[in-house]
Amino acid sequence: MKTLYLLRGCPGSGKSNLAVGLYTNGVVQMEICADYYHEDEHGVYNWKPQNVKKSHEWCQGEVEWWMKGEYNIAVHNTFTTEKELKPYFDLAEQYGYKVVSLIVENRHGSNDIHNVPEDTKQKMKDRFEVKLL
Repeated sequence: MKTLYLLRGCPGSGKSNLAVGLYTNGVVQMEICADYYHEDEHGVYNWKPQNVKKSHEWCQGEVEWWMKGEYNIAVHNTFTTEKELKPYFDLAEQYGYKVVSLIVENRHGSNDIHNVPEDTKQKMKDRFEVKLL
């Protein structure tokens, strides 16, 4: 069955490492995140607040493109709210994908690779929504 993995967590939790591991081990054929939008052609990360909305729209568009090819996909964004997850659930329904949502926790004491300020990470933690069924 076609599967969309949504890897959620605060910066530094290990989402990207998990996504790359899923890709390397052949579980998924594509791993993607909105942060890739902020990288230039040399892989240099250049985050700008005015590009946040564009980066998420770009990420959703990439996911839809890969869904048309019926690939298993891992998306590793923070996804702190249900609102941020909704476009991916909608795409999954449209293209007949099963969704696996995983919350990745930083229990290993790692730092995030983008040096997100502590106050920003705390705001993300404070708004993190978990929907238990």
